[in-house]
Amino acid sequence: MSARTRRLTTAQALVRFLSAQYTERDGVRRRLIAGTWGIFGHGNVAGVGQALVEHADVMPFHQGRNEQSMVHAAVGYARQLNRLSAQAVTTSIGPGATNLVTGAALATINRLPVLLLPGDYFASHAPDPLLQQLEHPVEADVSVNDTLRPVSRYFDRIHRPEALIPSALQAMRVLADPAETGAVTLALPQDVQAEAYDWPEEFFAERVWTVRRPAPDPVELTAAVEAIRSAERPLIVAGGGVHHSEAEEALKAFVDATGIPVASTQAGKGSLRHDHPADLGGIGHTGTAVSDDLARTADLVIGVGTRYTDFTTASGTLFQNPDVRFLNLNITGFDAHKLAARTLVCDARTGLETLAEALAGHRVGAAYEAGYRAGKERWDEVVEAAFRAGDDSAVPTQTQVLGALDAAVGDDDVVINAAGSLPGDLHKLWRSRSPRQYHLEYGYSCMGYEIPAGIGVQQAAPGTPVWALVGDGTYLMMPTEIVTAVQEGLPLNVVLIQNHGYASIGGLSEETGGERFGTAYRFRAADGTFTGAPLPVDLAANAASLGMDVLRAKTVRDLREALAAARASDRPTCVYVETDPAPTAPPAEAWWDVPVAETASREAAVAARERYDRQVAGRRRHL
Repeated sequence: MSARTRRLTTAQALVRFLSAQYTERDGVRRRLIAGTWGIFGHGNVAGVGQALVEHADVMPFHQGRNEQSMVHAAVGYARQLNRLSAQAVTTSIGPGATNLVTGAALATINRLPVLLLPGDYFASHAPDPLLQQLEHPVEADVSVNDTLRPVSRYFDRIHRPEALIPSALQAMRVLADPAETGAVTLALPQDVQAEAYDWPEEFFAERVWTVRRPAPDPVELTAAVEAIRSAERPLIVAGGGVHHSEAEEALKAFVDATGIPVASTQAGKGSLRHDHPADLGGIGHTGTAVSDDLARTADLVIGVGTRYTDFTTASGTLFQNPDVRFLNLNITGFDAHKLAARTLVCDARTGLETLAEALAGHRVGAAYEAGYRAGKERWDEVVEAAFRAGDDSAVPTQTQVLGALDAAVGDDDVVINAAGSLPGDLHKLWRSRSPRQYHLEYGYSCMGYEIPAGIGVQQAAPGTPVWALVGDGTYLMMPTEIVTAVQEGLPLNVVLIQNHGYASIGGLSEETGGERFGTAYRFRAADGTFTGAPLPVDLAANAASLGMDVLRAKTVRDLREALAAARASDRPTCVYVETDPAPTAPPAEAWWDVPVAETASREAAVAARERYDRQVAGRRRHL
């Protein structure tokens, strides 16, 4: 080896390179790739696996049980650290690689960085066809990893060792870029992983990637200030970009100065503390009454770091003021231009600080401010009633579960959820006390996300109590990472709510004429119908068999005691509670478009279509 090169395998070189990558924002430096998750098989065991052993001194390793779960854990980690640090995930070829696709889609949709390193076929094609290799009759360079192309922000297949150098640098650029980040895939043919090459020493030098805070364009800023000054009923919609930019204090200062109220998306909830007088809670289909009422009459909607999903806009039916206009502050032009908005393409914190300075002395009218504050007070009473209703000796409802958890957590605890009926109840009712407390994955709403994401959050914030809220349907999708929490010694708390079926989709099925078909866990009779008896499934016993301590709660009083015990424990703990399945949360305050059969013979579907036609007539195109 010469003084200017180092002879390593491709996999060894990649691990050394990753260990020397850093991000820096506001003078704070972090490891860009802080660790690697892996499940080994042919395709990565002798390449990346050997490299991780060789260089264990510089690259921490975490053993997973399911490839999709490993991506979820990495996403939870990156979100907790505001996208400034990420993790890598290595897999074998075949099913190990394709199991990454769901996690990659979740990461990219939510704009969260994760590096994927799936094994691939031999670049030489010498032993084709391999075990688990996809053979395409006319495209010999296609592999199952090509399924990752549409869900990755950057994709490359490394056919030669030296090709890793430019590709690895591009991968880091994308991961560290707040406007571009998401899943990044470097597919690694297994023969190339093990091939040696003389690498330039410069490739392994410490490299710092600056996470930019771009300022608004002066022309756009002038137009934005004019729009805000001329608005009588402005409303801020806070999205996940507020958190990613660490712009919570800037938002509070802006709101304190201007009096403009804030409604939040699922990703943006917690941008203001719940008890701030201008925090109106969630917006859209799962929003609060006060947020949605203001949205219908707002003449200016100021989106900060939001991508305006259909839940936020109530499928285009929410913002009904004939004169409503939009001003979008977003780090990506792609999202800033939605809804034909005026744009401020910039960092959320920088943009809010610049706007506040330019608007010095401006404040909304006193009547408007008094009106939304009164609406907030009315909604706070709704929340309190939902959390506290009922008898302590009774079987708890889902809203009582949330009320008991609200009483048990500290300000800095993290509550994680992603799917089922819980996201809607949480968005309406949860009282966020800190920026990181409310962790809802609702870009992809992936069942099974919660438990592995909880592991990632605890890795990112050791000592922080973490609560993964899962229903029975979600639990059955992906409980395997409980074993990982046990192995890693992480005191993850799982609140497992058993209501014997898919409660959320069951309600949607009923609303859209599907008559709750296929949404309950029941015995099937000989004639094909389902009986009323629930299946004799004991999910608590399953959690215990995977290594968790399990606390069973039969009443509201039991539940409160169990949650307190779980929070005090230093072991992975499951609080198992069977709930009254009757919905008790306030109903939806805005519509959501799920198309209903246009023709049908069953009465339920016909009635559902009539309701659908009335609702869809209220949709607007904002041009």
